[in-house]
Amino acid sequence: MRAAVLHEIGQDKLEILDDVEAVGFGPGRVRIRVRATGLCHSDLSAMSGVLPQPAPFVPGHEGAGEVVEVGERVSHLKAGDRVVVCWLPACGACPACKRGQTELCLAGFMNAGTPNFKRAGQDVFGFAGTGTFTEEVVVDAGCAVPIPDDVPFDIAALIGCGVTTGLGAALNTADVQAGSSVAVIGCGGVGISTIQGARLRGAAEIVAVDPVASRREAALRFGATRAVAPDGLPDAKQQVTAGEGFDYVFEVVGRSATARTAYENTRRGGTLVVVGAGAMDDHLQLNMFELFFDEKRILPSMYGGGDVLRSYERTIALWRAGRIDLEGLITHRVPLAGINEALDQMRTGTALRTCIEI
Repeated sequence: MRAAVLHEIGQDKLEILDDVEAVGFGPGRVRIRVRATGLCHSDLSAMSGVLPQPAPFVPGHEGAGEVVEVGERVSHLKAGDRVVVCWLPACGACPACKRGQTELCLAGFMNAGTPNFKRAGQDVFGFAGTGTFTEEVVVDAGCAVPIPDDVPFDIAALIGCGVTTGLGAALNTADVQAGSSVAVIGCGGVGISTIQGARLRGAAEIVAVDPVASRREAALRFGATRAVAPDGLPDAKQQVTAGEGFDYVFEVVGRSATARTAYENTRRGGTLVVVGAGAMDDHLQLNMFELFFDEKRILPSMYGGGDVLRSYERTIALWRAGRIDLEGLITHRVPLAGINEALDQMRTGTALRTCIEI
């Protein structure tokens, strides 16, 4: 079986191998034939070591495909079912799930320490307990979420992470109010989805902030009212808010420097939403006086901050109704053999989302 493997953390290229085997099939598990997968920036972060991940591993966590076989005790799936891969399944029994905060369930993270693959007697892990840069993957049944027949695999793959994260940040975590002012710092696939969420909620002004001109242009097509490079944010803040600051600022980069910028551009009493996944040793510095005096809400948003399954259903309904554009997010397509080309497209910012067709 073919798969793209990173041998050591810190390498910037993946090797396409044809001797990888998906392992772990048994009770409560399913085998999925991957048909399409998106490249998310979190994959790059895992490769570089920003996000913790044992190696060697198969990146990819934003995938969709068909069920090949199901293990014992799996009743909601059968061979041939079309599914989206959910990298953060809810167990339904832990305290977080019982509180209704299923996005905080740790069951999915426990899967990350169990190898999903092997080759030549060597264990190979799957990123985030999945690993979709491959032809087949074995996952817990809860990671395989059925999708309707009218949802193409490439669209379903996007729903598996980036779109759910971005839309949810605006709709669930921030609960953006109609008529408000919004700034989104970082306008890749997740940031563009955040912009679409803010537009859905009726934000009056949506300022997209990104250093890449093509992404700024894309942001305007997806609902931003203006788009600026990072050095243009102060002027935008002055023009849109008379210098007060935005009602909502979304940090979609995952760095303390941009989070600090986001904080400074949030109005007093406004809301800063941290969407980007950053490194454990990258610390955001705030002083105790400004926390007290500014009364700004700082809200992290994990996987869109809401029930994942309901978020999937909502996204599909909005897509069917033409309220959100998912096809337009896919700016590039490559086969699995071209995965390193896709990595370059992500690093340079030329792609919003690259679909790897398998």
